[in-house]
Amino acid sequence: MSNFIWALSASLVVSIISLVGIFTLLLKDELLDKILFLLISFAAGGLIGGAFLHLLPESLERSGSSNIFLYVILGFILFFILEKYLHWRHCHKENCATHAFTYLNLIGDTVHNLSDGLVIGASFVVNIHFGLVTTLVIIFHEIPQEIGDFGVLIYGGFNKSKALFYNFISGLACVLGTLIGFFLSAHNATFSIFLLPITAGGFIYVAACDLIPELHKQTELKRTALSFFAFLAGILFILLARAMHTC
Repeated sequence: MSNFIWALSASLVVSIISLVGIFTLLLKDELLDKILFLLISFAAGGLIGGAFLHLLPESLERSGSSNIFLYVILGFILFFILEKYLHWRHCHKENCATHAFTYLNLIGDTVHNLSDGLVIGASFVVNIHFGLVTTLVIIFHEIPQEIGDFGVLIYGGFNKSKALFYNFISGLACVLGTLIGFFLSAHNATFSIFLLPITAGGFIYVAACDLIPELHKQTELKRTALSFFAFLAGILFILLARAMHTC
């Protein structure tokens, strides 16, 4: 029962991350830009590390079959489809879509949060440490993601209160996903065997196709170096977390 409480608490923390957008209003654009590119760099490293050092080793250990790599590819394809047709992407002021896109973005973000919850629920069934590391990896990605989503809603015509409310409601889908993921994994051992490598494929897609291209836009040598070290720090964090677990 304690695993369930940990899983539910973790999903609530991830849901609360959806309110991070309000703090961006207190920062100057220049400072926000500096913080964002470091967060994106660290998130990219965390996602790559989470996929290759965390989810895939656990999947191989639990399944003992190389077929999990087919599920990794499936996850990559699924995230591609979600991004392609739901425009699930960080917004840039120069090319944000019109007001109608804000609702489409909310749908995509809700699906995203639901899938995050499924992974959190399934990971806490494995064990609490695995669940905590998985949650941290998701949080790394969620902070820059939610800042971007908040920007989309503001740009699309929502006032601050309405944007925060809808973003938080979308974030609560993580709790629903956690409930589903936890109980399905607890009663069907094969569920997590499928879900973990699919998630790894999704992590790889988001890091390689969304976040890392953002880092290539940095042209200053100093900012490029900082983003690279932040990227390595994200990978190192996951590596250290896994090493602590195996000790």
